[in-house]
Amino acid sequence: MGQLNIKDEALIAEAKALAELLGTTTTDAIRRAVNERLARERVGDDEDKRRRFDAIMAIAREASTLFPPGTTSDHSEFYDEDGLPR
Repeated sequence: MGQLNIKDEALIAEAKALAELLGTTTTDAIRRAVNERLARERVGDDEDKRRRFDAIMAIAREASTLFPPGTTSDHSEFYDEDGLPR
């Protein structure tokens, strides 16, 4: 796999400090930090999708009240047994 060349001295120092706190290598400390952030971001994506889904469903519930009772989307009377228009 490729190599990552970090030229930010402050970041390098922070990665070394994190590694020391964790009692591990700098590479492992960076790996853990990246994995934890990825996990948080993925959860955030799931929560965003859930919020959008809930918003769409709320609109659908509200829109369904605009149709008269008994209204359906069944239009079978317009089609024959082969699905062709009558």
